[in-house]
Amino acid sequence: PILYSYFRSSCSWRVRIALALKGISYDLVPVNLVKDGGQQFSAEFKALNPMQQVPALKIDGITLSQSLAIIHYLEETRPNPRLLPQDPKKRAQVRMIADHIASGIQPLQNLGVLKQIGERKTEWAQNCIASGFQALEQILQHTAGRYCVGDEVSMADLCLVPQVANAERFKVDMGPYPTITRINKALLELEAFKVSHPSRQPDTPAELRA
Repeated sequence: PILYSYFRSSCSWRVRIALALKGISYDLVPVNLVKDGGQQFSAEFKALNPMQQVPALKIDGITLSQSLAIIHYLEETRPNPRLLPQDPKKRAQVRMIADHIASGIQPLQNLGVLKQIGERKTEWAQNCIASGFQALEQILQHTAGRYCVGDEVSMADLCLVPQVANAERFKVDMGPYPTITRINKALLELEAFKVSHPSRQPDTPAELRA
């Protein structure tokens, strides 16, 4: 497999965690979203992913984009360890939380949107994340065990940790979100979350390395 990734991309990080958890080795091709006006806009990368976004994963003779679609494919073809619970209710809760972050928070504060916002981008990002986290904190109080849904790592957790990193980068006050903070801390102790961390990628700038 070949993963096209950017060290700081939270969507790429989700996929890196899934690959690490499932023990899938891969080659990483960095796509710098800032350098050269954004390497994702090159004709070569557009041919690979017409949405001109990371991540993209070449695997089993196909190329997939969209982090959750990639994780679903990995889950269906390499089911161990599982990232979706067997219980239909818990499975639905995992998907709900993953979608809450992947559709309801992250796209509103991603690089492309912030470029359009201009000077007020930090305030905008803080507001988008805070309103999403207020809802998420409430949801997690009903679903969480050690992790987002019960005591097994799931797709929801793969979305949570990168989003908390975004929140910290934009200096969001995490005080009102004790459940999110507790789960994030527990997940960051796991090896798959450590090796996939933005501070430990081949394309991480020296000053940001762990």
